Formats: sequence, structure tokens, C-alpha cells
Amino acid sequence: MPAVTSRLPLSSLLSFALVAFTVEFDNEAEHRLPHRTTRHGSGTASGPWLISMAMWLNCLRFVPEQGIVVRELERAARTRTNWDGMRRWGYVYFEPDPADIRPKPPHSALVVRATAKGRVAQGILEPLVEEVENRWRGRFGGSAIDELRSALAAVAKQFDVSLPDCLPILKYGLTNHSVSLGKSGTGAPEAEDIAALPLPFLLARVLLAFALEFERESSVSLAIYADLLRVVDEKGNAVSEIPSLSGVSKEAIAMALGFLAKAGYLKVAALEGKRGKRVLLDSHGMEAREACRRLLSKIERRWAERYGEKPLRELWSCLDRIAGDGTPEGSPLFAGLAPYPDSWRAKVPKPKTLPHFPAVLHRGGYPDGS
Repeated sequence: MPAVTSRLPLSSLLSFALVAFTVEFDNEAEHRLPHRTTRHGSGTASGPWLISMAMWLNCLRFVPEQGIVVRELERAARTRTNWDGMRRWGYVYFEPDPADIRPKPPHSALVVRATAKGRVAQGILEPLVEEVENRWRGRFGGSAIDELRSALAAVAKQFDVSLPDCLPILKYGLTNHSVSLGKSGTGAPEAEDIAALPLPFLLARVLLAFALEFERESSVSLAIYADLLRVVDEKGNAVSEIPSLSGVSKEAIAMALGFLAKAGYLKVAALEGKRGKRVLLDSHGMEAREACRRLLSKIERRWAERYGEKPLRELWSCLDRIAGDGTPEGSPLFAGLAPYPDSWRAKVPKPKTLPHFPAVLHRGGYPDGS
């Protein structure tokens, strides 16, 4: 593998690819799906609230016509969704299980069913993963995507736990979690054809495995390091400029700042002579940032030993060719990210970078925390 000091971390390249795939999926879903929003005033008042690909992958695709018990859906998805959001947004509703005679069964024992709007959304969203992957094959070349898939599968098939097909909604401190690892509850992976999984499933599993390992050894999450600590310079930064530097929303940055300030990693102070605030890392924050940099390199070396140096080198190379540096000028991924003129992304500033780690929040699951 290239020297660590001269290249982007593997986790950043995985993030660029997964975020770009998700945004392309979301743009097409928004274009086709009857929906409503308030922030940007698009869509129709009769449609469900607009959601991102993660909410399809962690919830809606597992709801059959006859319904499914909540705990069974979470076991199938291997992660939790934003249940209250999916209900409020108009996609699902809950009923007691007729076989459950308890007067007040817990939420996990309720049956979740798709609403009429949810069933419409299922029909529109179901083909989009395959459709976007086929677009990538046309854009980057079938051989390039086949090589990327093969490199991802060579690593993912060696994991000793079953991971979800999407990144989970981040918890407090923007940490990751996986709540239902395997049918037996032991963490053993289920028998499945890893190589046949869709491209975003492979990207998500490898990135999540990396993040979980990182977070077992780090005092801050990979999302907080990649999207905040990484971009704050020695002189400090205006809070207002961090979203454009990181590629994630101001809401995600606010969550990260709140956690870091409470933990004593940084200070948020008024800008001198200007409106607004700035972020200043203290010695604890700078030490944490450097520790995170070292840990990224350490995990990559560990993965090379555990999963094979050749698969890791091939994976990095495949991702580097299609993801570049994650910027509009240096990443081929941006060729597929132009939004439809009537979409909400067309009404906000164009991103200056793709996130170095997805900020999947409870706010609809968008990969940049929007």
C-alpha cells in the first residue's frame, strides 16, 4: 500500500463512494417519489416526508404486505431505524400482534405495517440500488466496478460478524453501533453470498467494520474525527465554515461540537470583532486528533495483516480511481451528483467536498446529516 503520509485513509475513500452512491439514489428517489418537505417547499402535501437511502435499507425494505414484528425486522436489518420518525413521516404504522395477549405489549413486540404511502415508496425505491449501480458501471466502466466489488468482498467475507447493509443511525457522540449481529445472537455471520451483495451494501459493511474497530480504541468516534477534528486548524475556525470544510450539515457539526465541548476537547468562543463563534482546540483536543490519525494508520496495517496486504492494496487502489480526493475538482464521483432542478439539493450551496465519514442522523438518514 502507498505510504500512509501520502494518501487518504481507506475510511475516507469508502465514505466518498458510499455518500456519492447514496446521494445519487436520493436524487432519483426524490424525483420519482410523491413527498413533502418544509425546509425547501418541494414535493406535495399529500406525500410522505422525504427520507434518504438508509431509511429504506434499515426499515422499509423489510416490511412485507402482511407486516412484521418490530424485533424481527430489527433482526433482519441487523440495526435499528428511527421508528417514531418512520411513523410520523407517513411510511409505517403499528398494531398489536393478534397472538400477543398482553394488555400493553412492548414496542418490540408490535407488528409494523406499511401505509398506503409506504407501499408506493417501496415500489419506487426497490429498484434504485440496482439502477444506480448500473449507472456506475456505465460511468466508470464495468471492469472498474467489478474490481471494486471483488476487492470489497475479499475483505467483507472475512468478517466474523454479520453487519447491516447500511451504516446505522449515529448515537450520542456520533458513534456507530450494530444491534442484531446474526440470527443466533452470538455475532456469527449468517450464510450468504457476500460477492453477490449490491455495491452500497459492501461499501457500508467494510466502512462500518472499520469504524467499529476504530471506536473500540478511540476516545472520539470516527465521524467526529473525520468531520470535525480533522478540519479544525491550529488557529481555530469559525463555526459557520466547518460544514463546508467537512461536507456535513450544520446540525451534525452542532452535535459533534456539543459532545467535544462537554468532554473538554475544545472551546467555542465569540469571533473577535465579528458575529458568530469560532472553535479552538485545546491541548486535549489536539492530542485526540493526533491519536486518531495514528489509529487510522494502525488499523490499516492491522487489516493488511488480518485480511491480506494484497486485498487491502487492491481495495484502496480501486476506490482511489473512482473517488479521488472527494472534491468536485478531484473526484470522478461528482459526475453523478448533479441534482434535479426542482430538488432540495439544487436549492442549497454545492458541496466543496464529500464527507470523510457519513453523518447518518435520525433526521431522515441523509449521509451528510442534512
